[in-house]
Amino acid sequence: MSPLSDSLDGRRALVSGGTKGAGAAIAERLAQGGATVLVTARRKAEGLDPNAIITADLSTPEGATTVVEEALDRLGGIDILVNNLGGSDAPTGGFAALDEDHWARELNINLLAAVRLDRGLLPGMIEAGKGVIIHVSSIQRRMPLWNGTLAYAAAKAALTAYSKGLANEVAPTACASTPSPPASPRPPPPPTSYSGSRKAPASRRKRHFNS
Repeated sequence: MSPLSDSLDGRRALVSGGTKGAGAAIAERLAQGGATVLVTARRKAEGLDPNAIITADLSTPEGATTVVEEALDRLGGIDILVNNLGGSDAPTGGFAALDEDHWARELNINLLAAVRLDRGLLPGMIEAGKGVIIHVSSIQRRMPLWNGTLAYAAAKAALTAYSKGLANEVAPTACASTPSPPASPRPPPPPTSYSGSRKAPASRRKRHFNS
């Protein structure tokens, strides 16, 4: 993969779940493109610059508030937001195996974490008249694996619908919202009025948290 140009020079980016896996790859590519990048994690990550990490639990409203406040304090605003956090630790066994707590956790991690970050950071993008928000979705939004990740699939389907609806609302402000595939990460375009939808590959079926 060839080096990126400085097309993202001066942009400020935030990647949730950005210390490993696809999130780490996305953060690295954004940095290669010239962006200043912050990542979120539930705990400190060895080998990474502590000034580039915001430690918080995004499955809670308080954690999302912490991330928004620290991101704005450190960078003064965000131009590119990648809502990459996602995963499932729900038990197998289908519908009957999932209780209220399982559903709440899956929705908090795979849907509401993104909604809360958007709610905190999108107003600044609208005021600036530019910005990009990417929501990492999953093929399970339309091909759910009922025996193991039903609640995860339902949350990702809701995330995709939310992202498309948000795109319709904010496109006139020159901001973009788009559901995006999790594999083969590439940096989003510079802030623009583009919005669209892309399909996610089957590789998202793994069951773990991006932390």
